[in-house]
Amino acid sequence: MKRGIIVGVIILLLLLIIILPLLMLHLDKIINIYNYKSYTNEDFGIPTYISQVDKDGDGIDDQTDFLQNVRKYIAKKPKYKSEYYAGGYPTGEYGVCTDVIAVAALNTGYDLRTLVNEDIKSRKEDYDIDIIDIDIDFRRAKNLNEYLEKNAIVLTTDLSKIEEWQGGDIVVFKGHIGVVSDKRNENGIPYLIHHANAFQTIYEEPGGLERLNDIIIGHYRLS
Repeated sequence: MKRGIIVGVIILLLLLIIILPLLMLHLDKIINIYNYKSYTNEDFGIPTYISQVDKDGDGIDDQTDFLQNVRKYIAKKPKYKSEYYAGGYPTGEYGVCTDVIAVAALNTGYDLRTLVNEDIKSRKEDYDIDIIDIDIDFRRAKNLNEYLEKNAIVLTTDLSKIEEWQGGDIVVFKGHIGVVSDKRNENGIPYLIHHANAFQTIYEEPGGLERLNDIIIGHYRLS
């Protein structure tokens, strides 16, 4: 009987050792969900940016279309896992940070697999790539940053200029990439939509941009 109790206690302690770190990992995000009230451009008197381009001809401007497609992608709650796909784009339930951008852009009319590959071939030295691989190059954050810097609208990386951060913008960090939300916190700073790790349960993070502010290296708009 005593042995059974001891075994039970040991199992319980092991479960706590496993579960508690996971709870602590998500605690700030859980608090954010319940404590953060979201705001919009209108609350801060900021005009909402509307692109003059409709790349895929669906009647929705690129900025709006891209953000909508980002939300459609994260609504599927992709699991974080880095895999190589023949054809480039993920075909299953898995993905990484760059897939949020690539899949949404594809559904907006921008095939980044082809576009990045063509850009790399035209100026390979700028990408610092030894072997060109069309199926993976566009799924690397540093390559997307290089592509966007030359082929998209380049914007400020200063978060204090809140009016220059709009839902549907792309933000690049050192080793990571995400999308600016159209939701804002009480300071006017937008939420961050991104796919960061295998333990992620929240894809639209209220304090994401502020948390990663020190490693922002690029801020772009498709059109």
